[in-house]
Amino acid sequence: MRGHFFRGLDPLTYEAILYDVADRVATITLNKPERLNAFDDHMLTEWADAIGRADQDRGVGAVIITGAGRGFCSGMNVAAEAGGSGVLRTQASVADRRHSLRDRVHPIPRALIQLEKPYIAAINGAAAGAGMDMATMADIRFMSTTARVGMTYVRMGLIPGDGGTYSLPRVVGTQRALDMIWTGKMITAQEALEIGYALAVYEPEELMPRVTEYAKKIANGPGVAVQLSKKLVYRSANIPFDEHLDMAQMAMFIAQSTEDAREGPRAFVEKREPQFKGS
Repeated sequence: MRGHFFRGLDPLTYEAILYDVADRVATITLNKPERLNAFDDHMLTEWADAIGRADQDRGVGAVIITGAGRGFCSGMNVAAEAGGSGVLRTQASVADRRHSLRDRVHPIPRALIQLEKPYIAAINGAAAGAGMDMATMADIRFMSTTARVGMTYVRMGLIPGDGGTYSLPRVVGTQRALDMIWTGKMITAQEALEIGYALAVYEPEELMPRVTEYAKKIANGPGVAVQLSKKLVYRSANIPFDEHLDMAQMAMFIAQSTEDAREGPRAFVEKREPQFKGS
């Protein structure tokens, strides 16, 4: 792994997650399988650090997020929250609780806002509450046939506080998003596929090989074009069409100035696969 600018935690000292880079793909694995990868401050800090590390590493072209064991992420540690020692700090003063999410959980979605590289979720098991929020923040989601997802906040008398009310309607539409939020129901991988939440569903043993294969293909493509197109898709959702066209012109100017933009046409003329370098 080649880190160029990012100075964070030493990845060798990560304890709550695993971080691996191979073939230009960074894989972040939530590593608390004994509690279905429910997160605490420790995991959240390492998770945000790993996203920043992948973002700044020029040797990384795509990022996979998944979970160890039989769960993807069960969200907050409910037992810890009930005892007052969880992320929400439920027994602390109002002043201390006021920014509990901002300071502890929101560094992850904020890091993802800055991440222009593809961020792909391999949902291997249950993703509940904040765990589903975290999966929904991915650009693309693949699921195991045994996985289920649900916005279970309502069962705790809570609301989605990690970005779910923003991102879920943009993935499945307002009506389905509100249905999931209001009922707190869990849905199967097949149901997630049918409503467009998951791009594809695989048998458990096929999930990571298939997702890794997909990520490698994108990671070894024309990196500047891939990242600029992602940025255009997200930024264009909230601006007028003429502003989108202006942004597209600027992005195209940058993309066509890269070596990859010269390699693509050459490979087409020479009837061979292009050898993109991400530059």
